[in-house]
Amino acid sequence: MSEPAGEAPVLLYDGSCGFCSATVRFVLRHDHLGTLRFAALQSPFGKRIIAQHSGLEGLDSAVWVDLAKGQVLTRSAAGLKVARYLGGPWRLALLLWVVPRPIRDWIYDLIARHRHLLGGGATHCLVPAPDVRHRFLHAGYAGDDHAAQQPDAADGAAARD
Repeated sequence: MSEPAGEAPVLLYDGSCGFCSATVRFVLRHDHLGTLRFAALQSPFGKRIIAQHSGLEGLDSAVWVDLAKGQVLTRSAAGLKVARYLGGPWRLALLLWVVPRPIRDWIYDLIARHRHLLGGGATHCLVPAPDVRHRFLHAGYAGDDHAAQQPDAADGAAARD
């Protein structure tokens, strides 16, 4: 990883959602920079971020957190930030910035409302592979020494029922 953990952006996701886990695996496959970190909204890190930002209470979808820039983006803005971060052909999604945010967020919310059906309806737990496990925050803040500890992993970032 080229950036210290405390300076790398973090993508918060619903850790109990199969569609969300599949999205994290997609981002991992296409992340050529290898600096983006991940944390479930239900993790201690996710809970701390939610507690620090009053507008995040009750939110159960993607949140882009860049502590170094003091930036917290939600819903469609978070999705477009991920597209910008991934670069390459995914940057074409940035054309959606011209769509007014209420419309983008309405579409995002429609997908988010049905995401458990899109993920096969089952609850999945993302189990990161050893080579990407350090990018998942589970304990405290991104700069914590024990932030990315996970007891077990499967081959690849796989979902486990």
